[in-house]
Amino acid sequence: MNLPNKITIIRVCMIPLFLILYLNLIPGLPYSNIIAGIIFILASLTDALDGHIARKHNLVTNFGKFMDPLADKLLVSAALICFVEFKLVPAWIIIIIISREFIISGFRLVAADNGVVIAASYWGKFKTTAQMIMSILLIFNIQNDIFYILEQIFIYLSLILTVISLGDYLFKNKNVLKENK
Repeated sequence: MNLPNKITIIRVCMIPLFLILYLNLIPGLPYSNIIAGIIFILASLTDALDGHIARKHNLVTNFGKFMDPLADKLLVSAALICFVEFKLVPAWIIIIIISREFIISGFRLVAADNGVVIAASYWGKFKTTAQMIMSILLIFNIQNDIFYILEQIFIYLSLILTVISLGDYLFKNKNVLKENK
């Protein structure tokens, strides 16, 4: 297994640790949300790192193509579900965001079955970046008017970019859904 794939696996392994700390499953552990936030940031940074190494050193693999986006979806979805638990984001917004991920994943499976590879778009990358910034703000949840406004901006920016990126994927790849006769 090459280095980028190992980094991806490390990111996946960081998710349970993040959840244990963020959900405060070890009672009495001081600063668990701060440690959880640091783990989330590190896990988010590994996404850029593994992709950079894979492209720079020509280490792109089928495993990496599959696991890298899955690891991102697992990390962000875990945080998003926690935000509903803590009543930081309305459930309907999280349902839309996670539904988009299921739709795109299914769409990519259909495309792969037809021999088509759907690459990540800039809209998808903007969406992921907005979601990660939103998540970091919400994890630290600093009780301050400026941070509250930033949280709200990134919640709705994430929602808007989620819908735009979904439309972009579907529009650009609409031929994937056409029946082959």
